[in-house]
Amino acid sequence: MPAQRILELGDPRLWSASERVAEARSSDVQGAIRDLADTLASFREANGFGRGIAAPQIGILRRVIFIRMQPTGFHGALINPEIIRQSPDRLELWDDCFSLPNLMVRVSRAARIEVAYEDELGRRQALEAEGDFSELLQHEIDHLDGILATQRAISPQALCTRAEWLRRYR
Repeated sequence: MPAQRILELGDPRLWSASERVAEARSSDVQGAIRDLADTLASFREANGFGRGIAAPQIGILRRVIFIRMQPTGFHGALINPEIIRQSPDRLELWDDCFSLPNLMVRVSRAARIEVAYEDELGRRQALEAEGDFSELLQHEIDHLDGILATQRAISPQALCTRAEWLRRYR
């Protein structure tokens, strides 16, 4: 499948909650997974970064995310993911998003989470994540609920252009 256009801030679909997937192995869900994988690979090739993408970001309002941690780590789709446990300790970091081009947002997230989901074959799975992987999963699951990183900003001053972030914080 070809890479899809990534929706950007201002598109009302980004603010919409996604529907649960009834059948993970259906052709439309499998097609969405391929589109997500191809779009993530294309973005990463063009920009040199990118680890995950949620279906709403390509206009598919279904509860599907695709992750590719580089160079090693988790790789694949999470269908109907839900956070079932999170640690009380927090991480604070600069978050970026394909749908918020050139904008960095300072957020606070749980340092560790446990996520239940279905894999591409519809089998129930669970995983534990910490650090960057925990933050990434929380970010992508937020997309499924129509929540953008700007809504998680720790303060009104917690926004920065990518160019300024590179100058000040990299």
